[in-house]
Amino acid sequence: SNLTIMRKSAMLIYSLLSCITILTVVLNLLVIISVSHFRQLYTTTNLLVLSLAVSLFLCGLLQMPVEILLYRGCWTLGDVICAVNFFLGVAIFSVSVESMVLIAADRYMAICNPMFYSTKVTMRRVQLSIFLCWMFSALYSSFILRDFLIQPDRYNSCYGECVVVVNYVEGAVDLFVNFFGPITVIIVLYIRVFVVAVSQARAMRSHIAAVRLQHSETVKVKKSEMKAARTLGVVVVVFLLCCSPYYCYTVAAENSLIAASSAPIQLWLLYCNSCLNPVIYAFFYPWFRKCIKHILTLQILQPDSCNANVL
Repeated sequence: SNLTIMRKSAMLIYSLLSCITILTVVLNLLVIISVSHFRQLYTTTNLLVLSLAVSLFLCGLLQMPVEILLYRGCWTLGDVICAVNFFLGVAIFSVSVESMVLIAADRYMAICNPMFYSTKVTMRRVQLSIFLCWMFSALYSSFILRDFLIQPDRYNSCYGECVVVVNYVEGAVDLFVNFFGPITVIIVLYIRVFVVAVSQARAMRSHIAAVRLQHSETVKVKKSEMKAARTLGVVVVVFLLCCSPYYCYTVAAENSLIAASSAPIQLWLLYCNSCLNPVIYAFFYPWFRKCIKHILTLQILQPDSCNANVL
């Protein structure tokens, strides 16, 4: 009876993890299609959202299914795929973290320096920043896992394992680069954003009656910018809540053994962030809901659908 209960529990867990994986892939794919297809969404901010969505989509497509296999306790895909799995895991997570930083910097410029935003934050510069973000993440992953990538089976104690050990120095570097450093930058930028936003709101309320007609469009723009900042701020907060347990676990652990069995709950909470981001977009962004409707009803297959009004 105990064996039956264990099998049912394992099946329930596999089903739950599979559902999270499928939702992550589908929802982030909807974000990617939306931003890529509709021309009204071709903005610098949405380009950063697209980069984040691609990294989360790859996490659901490549990382989560592998983690489900690892959760079963036996690795059957060989040492090379094991090495590729950990390399992609570090690189994809690094991209998502850096995308969060870029999004926070974008909102900082839009709210705190609105007069210079359009000249300083250009599409070309954002594209270059995203390219450098992905390149840095690949190089960073290669550096952190350099010994493991050369000899993927060096930490295996028996056949069927997929394990990598990161020493304390590399673990400390990763903790700073992918957690404490980005968190500090994001928190400082968003504190500045909301302080300036509050002061702008007070100033607008005190002068709105006198300049209603003259600056109505400016007020509308500032409100839309603030709404974007608030939504992306929620994304960042959820990201921090999902990441914190995993990194707290790694700090408290006696060693730096990274494997699916080392912290399954914390690791999958980290992965859940990939699924929650599109849900946040759907909740806060009307344009995303309109895009989903266009996609699911196959209206995007119609001629000139990319020019549809989704805002």
